[in-house]
Amino acid sequence: MTTRYTWRGPFTDDELDALHAEGFGHAAQAVAWRARLERHSLGWVCARPADGGALTGFVNVAWDGGGHAFLLDTVVATTARRTGVGSRLVAAAVDGARAAGCEWLHVDFEPDLRAYYLDACGFRSTDAGLFRL
Repeated sequence: MTTRYTWRGPFTDDELDALHAEGFGHAAQAVAWRARLERHSLGWVCARPADGGALTGFVNVAWDGGGHAFLLDTVVATTARRTGVGSRLVAAAVDGARAAGCEWLHVDFEPDLRAYYLDACGFRSTDAGLFRL
C-alpha cells in the first residue's frame, strides 16, 4: 500500500487523539489538537494511505520562531509500524523545517529509540540537558 505524507496535512482532532492514545499507551483525552498545533507549531506531517484512508502516522514540528525546530509526538499506527512510515514522516518534517528556513531540527528520545533517530533518520548525537518540571 502506498502512503502519502503531507506537510500541514488535514486531520480531525478525534483521529489524531486516537492515534496519539494508541501510540503512547494512554486513553484518548479529547485534546483540541488543531487549535494547539496552529498556535504552537511550524507544521506537522500526516501519513495516510494514498486512497485517503485513516491517519496512520503523525509528527509535530514545533519551533522557536527562528532557526530552531523541534520534533514532537512522532507516532505511527500499530498496523503501519516497521514499514518505514516513521522514518518517512521524519524525512518530510526535515524537508518542511528546511523549507521554512530553519537551521536546526532537534529531537529528544528515549534510549530505546536511539537507533531509530540516529541510524534510520540521520540525526547525530549531541549533549543536551533536561529539567523535569
